[in-house]
Amino acid sequence: MTTIGLDSLRQELQDCGQSHLLRFWQDLTDQQQKQLVAQIEQIDFDLLQRLSAGQQAEEDWSALASRSSEPSAIRLKSSVREARFNAEEARQRGEQMLREGRVAAVLVAGGQGSRLGFDHPKGMFPLGPVSNRTLFEIHVDRLRALAARFGVVIPLYLMTSPATHEETIEYMQSNEFLGLAESDVIVFCQGTMPAIDAQTGQVLLEAPDRLFLSPDGHGGTLAALDKAGCLEDMRQRGVDCLFYFQVDNPMVAIADPTFIGYHLLAESELTSQVVAKQDPLEKVGCVVSVDGKLRIIEYSDLPDTAAQERNADGSLKIWAGSIAVHAFDVGFLQRMRDRTDALPFHRALKKVPYIDQRGHRIDPDQPNAIKFERFIFDLLPSANQALVVEVAQSEGFAPLKNGMGAAADTAETCRAALVGQHISWLKSAGVEVADGVLVEINPRLAQDAQEVAAMLERGTAITKNAYLDQAK
Repeated sequence: MTTIGLDSLRQELQDCGQSHLLRFWQDLTDQQQKQLVAQIEQIDFDLLQRLSAGQQAEEDWSALASRSSEPSAIRLKSSVREARFNAEEARQRGEQMLREGRVAAVLVAGGQGSRLGFDHPKGMFPLGPVSNRTLFEIHVDRLRALAARFGVVIPLYLMTSPATHEETIEYMQSNEFLGLAESDVIVFCQGTMPAIDAQTGQVLLEAPDRLFLSPDGHGGTLAALDKAGCLEDMRQRGVDCLFYFQVDNPMVAIADPTFIGYHLLAESELTSQVVAKQDPLEKVGCVVSVDGKLRIIEYSDLPDTAAQERNADGSLKIWAGSIAVHAFDVGFLQRMRDRTDALPFHRALKKVPYIDQRGHRIDPDQPNAIKFERFIFDLLPSANQALVVEVAQSEGFAPLKNGMGAAADTAETCRAALVGQHISWLKSAGVEVADGVLVEINPRLAQDAQEVAAMLERGTAITKNAYLDQAK
């Protein structure tokens, strides 16, 4: 870096109260200096100053919850299903959309498996109950099965984070993109935001040559898609509908035709899958309608009194638990990318290790820093005709969040959910399964009970653990 360039950078940092970022400049190698400058140049310090000052309005969640009502929804119970739609019409409409090649999928896979005791991208975690397939394999097999059913290409946009990007690319390349064409797997990295000291607003240094940066949340998907050229790629491919899901849920029915069909019939710009909450205090975001617009209130922001409120029939008033599965109109995403207020940053007080002015690492025992992230569901209020579609938890939601021994959302509970689903398909097809037997079905063999019935003869018996991945 030239002396003039360095002087200009020093002045810029001094003007915004961040001159400490160059405190160790003289001790850095040329490469370290370049790395630090590159990170600094990515920061919008004006935005950071506004966020640090709390100039972005904070929601009054209690007031929001008190004004909320049930969202416009397609429920599983026919008695409350919206009369203008029916499942068969939706299925046919969704199948037509898929057959025309107008659907793509985006997989959010930036998380690491640290909480699982797995020091790799979570998508590489071996979860198959019998096959030991990874989460990536489970999802891609389902995508391949869907594409084969309709004779089309369904491009996969795979979002990583800086912590998982290189290893994910290496995994996909070494495994030949899990059977997908390389040109149809677009791996891109989400953005980051610096953490700031909660008292001073100064950006924290993780090391003398680098800032403490963390992913900008799943709400960063839109900006990352745009930056990587994915939105333009969708336009060139003629993709109108983008199916969004996260890597830690192996039960996702990717681009389910009926779900896509409801999205289209409602002329919705953003449709979300939900499950009916069984526990008022269940730790899932809650989809509600507020002032005629759909919103999600995180469980941590929802007052207990509001969460426990019930209707006259005893059902929960706030019942719709978000499972982070959405269908987006691509035109809507293209419109939202140019709106700076569409995806606001949220502040979170966290414990963040940093180096002090002498270069010593500090590991705080109390929250000391503010992190900033965006949430993709903040697009809901901006979407026209936003819709909610309920799915049975046993058919669509078993998240992998926690390590062995936790009460829920572990590898064990995920595997049990997959086995339970597949055994239910087999039994409905007249196949006998012995007690205690584990059965796993690759979706490229069968994606639902109807396809199982077409593949296996009634009266077939399964007496030992089985991985069904080809016609028997």
